[in-house]
This record gives sequence, structure tokens and C-alpha cells, in this order.
Amino acid sequence: MTVKALLTEVALRRLEAADYRFCAGRGCDVVYFAGGGSTFVAGDVRVRVGQKEPAGLGTVCYCFGENEVDIAEEIERTGDSLAVDRVRTHIAAGRCACEVRNPKGACCLGDVMSAVERLRRAVKGVARP
Repeated sequence: MTVKALLTEVALRRLEAADYRFCAGRGCDVVYFAGGGSTFVAGDVRVRVGQKEPAGLGTVCYCFGENEVDIAEEIERTGDSLAVDRVRTHIAAGRCACEVRNPKGACCLGDVMSAVERLRRAVKGVARP
């Protein structure tokens, strides 16, 4: 369902019945691949794939628009980020559609939590994102 929802019109014409997997590798342009060799790259997908973006610039929550740039700015401005709380509130209200909107096809909460923690460290000067 996720692959079909996120492929461009042109790429969708190449979709074959297969068990597609998500590639999260930052150094690889492939987003989806299947055992028979069928692949779709970042240009075949309707959204920018956060895992393929340079560190510190990716989207981490496709349903609610949380991204690394805004999270880092919130931490710099306030000393912390409430991104995890915002996403949890939306999930509790039944607004999540990660299986369709997130290129991974899975809940983004873990990605949001990881990004916030990594960006907290980066903003405090331990390392840049």
C-alpha cells in the first residue's frame, strides 16, 4: 500500500506484484527494492525521503510535518523540543496515517524520538546533525 501511494505516476506504471522492501541507507538512491531486481529510486517517489536527505535536513514525521530543521530550531530557541509529545497527541487522537504517508510504511514515533535526541546533542555542541 505504501509503495503504491508514494510512487509518481510514471514510476507506478513500472510497479510489479512483489514484496517490496524499504532501503534506509543514506548513501543509496534506492528507496524500494524487490527480490526480483525491481527498484524505485528517490526520484520515483512523490515525497522527499528523510533517510535519503543530508543529516539534519530530513522529514521525520510525514503525517504531522515534523522535520529535523524545525526540531533543531525549536531546541535552539527553547532548550528542548516537544515534537515527540505533539506526535503522541496526534496518534492518541487517531490521526496517524504512517502506513500510507511515511515512506517506511511504519510508525514514525521512533524516528521522531531518535531525531530529537540526536538534535539535542548536536545543539548542545556535542556534534552537528
